[in-house]
Amino acid sequence: MDASQLNPEQRQRALRRMVEQEFDVAIVGGGVTGCGAALDASSRGLSVALIEQRDYSSGTSSRSSKLIHGGLRYLEQLHFGLVREARHEQALLLTRLCPHLVQPIPFLFPLRHRIWERLYVGAGVALYDALAGRRVLPRHRHLSRAATLRAFPALRGDALVGGIQYFDARVDDARHTLTLARTAAAHDAALATSVRAVGFEMARGRVRAVRARCLESGAELEIRARQVINASGVWSERVGALAGGGGELRVRASKGIHLLVSRQRIEAHSGLILRTEKSVLFVIPWYEHWIIGTTDTSWDLDLDHPAASRADIDYLLAHVNAWLAKPLGHADIVGVYAGLRPLLYGESDSTSTLSREHAVSIADSGLISVAGGKYTTYRVMARDAVDAAVQSLGGGARACRTHLLPLLGAEGYPECRARCAQRARELGLREASVERLVDRYGSLANGLLEQIAQRRDLGAPLEGAPGYLRAELLYAATHEGALHLDDLLTRRTRISIETEDRGLKAAETVCELVAPTLGWDARARERELFHYRARVAAERESQQQLDDRTADAARLGAPDVRTSGRA
Repeated sequence: MDASQLNPEQRQRALRRMVEQEFDVAIVGGGVTGCGAALDASSRGLSVALIEQRDYSSGTSSRSSKLIHGGLRYLEQLHFGLVREARHEQALLLTRLCPHLVQPIPFLFPLRHRIWERLYVGAGVALYDALAGRRVLPRHRHLSRAATLRAFPALRGDALVGGIQYFDARVDDARHTLTLARTAAAHDAALATSVRAVGFEMARGRVRAVRARCLESGAELEIRARQVINASGVWSERVGALAGGGGELRVRASKGIHLLVSRQRIEAHSGLILRTEKSVLFVIPWYEHWIIGTTDTSWDLDLDHPAASRADIDYLLAHVNAWLAKPLGHADIVGVYAGLRPLLYGESDSTSTLSREHAVSIADSGLISVAGGKYTTYRVMARDAVDAAVQSLGGGARACRTHLLPLLGAEGYPECRARCAQRARELGLREASVERLVDRYGSLANGLLEQIAQRRDLGAPLEGAPGYLRAELLYAATHEGALHLDDLLTRRTRISIETEDRGLKAAETVCELVAPTLGWDARARERELFHYRARVAAERESQQQLDDRTADAARLGAPDVRTSGRA
């Protein structure tokens, strides 16, 4: 069997390894940093175990702005090193590591003032280009008012005098994190989702094992490891406290929400970046939609399921509508999602001014924690955490090589994309459908196309979400580690935010499609549907509430499928 294939059988094998084997490194947290650390450590020849309490990227790493960027606004805060580092990582992702998952996109910065603003913003964007080093993306260019409106016809003509266009990149964050996990598995890492760390075993005051609970069966397990890395993001302090605390990082959660509206609703050929009184706001092209975000507010409520309130939504609508000729309304919103950023505590009370740099700490117990940072620099965060683990282990491992290591699907991607039209004709599919498969899976799309060749019904669009093929949902269960309906509709695909009914129509078909692979009988299918419908209802209710506290209470009305029932 392909070692990168994640499914229930692989999960059971990984759990058995975790009970029977002592690992060099155990990692708590299956977000982008944890999965990146698993790949980094396993590619150095270390034995690695990773556990995630819910699903890969189910926390912050599936709820970002979907950008791979240097952070243009950080130049204003004089974080030149952070921007240079992020631009370097951006180039690696675009050209070597995962060009199938990261695509260049233009952004437009509209200008209100003819002279000083053009000089000020122009100088910042020129520095942004210079910090990129090797030229991968096109250089910025200054636009007249007429050219700005041609690039973004939906803008109010009376609101601007011109614009500046520059380039950054877009990523499907959940798919990228999943690909990191699969690539780590291909390097013999043992990975398991729905496993929660509940404590640590200590020897002479040092962490020597992770005590964990399987949320699917309720079974307890002890994962022995010479070194443990805490990569749990906003849960870092909670995990650190299980080892007795002492020297761990202090993390502050900042909530960001995003809206999705139909691509047809805003006429434009470019993304948009706008200044607000607190930060910046993006309008990002996302297949058949636009993503509008984000907010940046302190959050001290439930960490597992952050809620978007009506006040958050109104804030975004008000700021984007100040620039649009045809304002957006609540009826235009197709989807909403909220996420929490794990920021390091600083001097300021405002989360928007806290540094996006990361830190690695070693607690008195020997527990290594890594937090902070931004999605774009995940590889550097993972490298620094594994470097600390290697040093604690006494050295002997190879140096980091993830800057040279393409992720699954990257090798053969250009050739695969060049053959899209031919494969579409061979299988009787629309060329656009095959192109989208290749952009989501890279050369791994060949596996899905082979499935379709053997079962032509899998090449049909999914009922209720025609932007996806039936094959993608089955592949998510057989190869991508999905265990629950929410995993399938929220992270393996984006059906939960890309359809107006939040995936309710597609849910029954998806359950029937994956039930044989996931071992769901009629009762299990009903349980999955019940929990998914309850989650959608709770999120819709929360988005009608005026503030965080009432929105959070409404969102908590839906029990988590992983913490009810069997577990």
